[in-house]
Parts: sequence; structure tokens; C-alpha cells
Amino acid sequence: MSLEINLEKKVAIVTGAASGIGAGIAAMLTRAGATVEGCDINGGNDISRVDVTDTLQLNHFVSGVVQRRGRIDIVVSCAGSNVFTGAANCTEDDWDRNIRLNLASHWELARACKKPLEASGEGVIIIITSNHAFATIPGCFPYNIAKTALTGLVRSLAIEWAPRIRTVGIAPGFIDTPGNQTWFNSFPSPEEERSRTENLHPVKKLGTPEEIGAWCVFLASTYAAFSSGVTYLVDGGRSALMQDT
Repeated sequence: MSLEINLEKKVAIVTGAASGIGAGIAAMLTRAGATVEGCDINGGNDISRVDVTDTLQLNHFVSGVVQRRGRIDIVVSCAGSNVFTGAANCTEDDWDRNIRLNLASHWELARACKKPLEASGEGVIIIITSNHAFATIPGCFPYNIAKTALTGLVRSLAIEWAPRIRTVGIAPGFIDTPGNQTWFNSFPSPEEERSRTENLHPVKKLGTPEEIGAWCVFLASTYAAFSSGVTYLVDGGRSALMQDT
């Protein structure tokens, strides 16, 4: 018999679900049978328009999911955005915007979902951080600060909200999203820059949103029941290189 992950009868929340990694996560959870309630600042087909930095909007969205579905079993906190200014050029507004979106909103979502996740009996929180939580490059301050702090959030929630809620993190590396394609397009030769970036990875490719989604499916399943308090670095081997070659 082949191994199968079946998330039928599970209700999942995914933030940032309109595009990129969030869309890939929502798609893979749906394929595994979960009922997915997605939200995004831009909204979209079957995706609620929610600004996750607005606590009232976030709480209203969560309470609406509970009213419609009667439960929440899986929360994937994915919404975020690059805030790359560099340490010297970062303003207080930049800092505040970054912390509110890329750190505090993840905590606010988890807090809003705590009671229904506890009621589930198999509640899982998956926090999407970044490979910048483990190693970074010049100019990525203050984004990397918030992403590093998320690994601490994963550990704290895993310890304090156990055993009824498991909390894990995923730190994706370079994922092939429209936003990253826009970055490639900023170079004189987008194709050459894309090829150069791919070759920095031992797997010689970029990751896909669906691959990160598949990680979420596994971590949300009973097969991962012994996994909690850890953030998994999924970067195609990029971090294994001592230097670019």
C-alpha cells in the first residue's frame, strides 16, 4: 500500500494565499483534502481580503472561519513582504512596518487561532519564515531581523501551547515566484541572472511554491506528530556552500 496523506475534514487557514508561496500552500492543502480558508491583502477568488497587520481584520477573519466551518485544525502563517533597506538607511517607519508585518502579525494570528486549535485536538501552526533567518546578505536588513525572530516564536509556541498544538516553521530559500521574476527582470539579462542564481544551488534549480506546500501537507499530518519547535530550512542546498563558486 502506498503512503497517503489525507487531510479531509481538516480546516486550514493560509495567509498570503493569493499568490506566490501562499498560493502554492493553499493548493497543496486542498489537494490533500483540507478545506482551505485563504486570506490576502489583495483578496481574490475565494480568498478574503485581509490586512494581517490590522488586528481587528485578522480577528474578524478568524472568527468568520470558525462560524462558517465550525473548527480550525491547521494554520499556515505565510503573509509577508521584503523590506530591504540596509541597516544605515532603515528608518523608524521601515523598522515598524517590517516588524508589524513580518513578525507581529504571525503572533497575532496564532493568538487568534489558539482556542479553536486547542479544540481540534490535533492543532498545528506552521510559520513561514525565510532562509534569511539562518544566513543573509548585505542590504536585507531589517527583513532578516524579523525572519530570525520567527524561529524564536516557533520555539516558544511549541513549548507553551503543547501538547494540544504543535508549532513548526519552514524557512524557504529562493522560490520561483512572480515577485522573484520581477527581481530577475531588473537585470540587463534576466535569463543570465536566473541561470546564475540557479547554479548557486546544488540542486541546480529554484524551489516552487508547490514544493513548500507539500512540506506543509506533511507537517500538518499525523506522520509529523513528533515534530514541534523546529524550523526546517528548505533551500535547495544553498546554505551548504561555504562560498559562491
